[in-house]
Amino acid sequence: MAILPDADRQAVWADFMRALESGANITVTKTELRDAINAADDWIDLNAASYNLALPLPVRTSFTAKQKAKLLMWVIRRRFEVT
Repeated sequence: MAILPDADRQAVWADFMRALESGANITVTKTELRDAINAADDWIDLNAASYNLALPLPVRTSFTAKQKAKLLMWVIRRRFEVT
């Protein structure tokens, strides 16, 4: 799966800005936050093969890319208690 188009990265940035908790002490600029979103998206692209190889063979061969992404999202959500 390719990196997100610029418009989608912009949408992630805007959604994240809206989702920040009121009064959150964020000490980065909007540009730095956008750079972080770009870096996270790039990291996903660069590490997708490694993640796929880490999955058990039955899941690796039967899950779609979207199902594998959802699996990872659920694990991250639980690990960091993200709602």
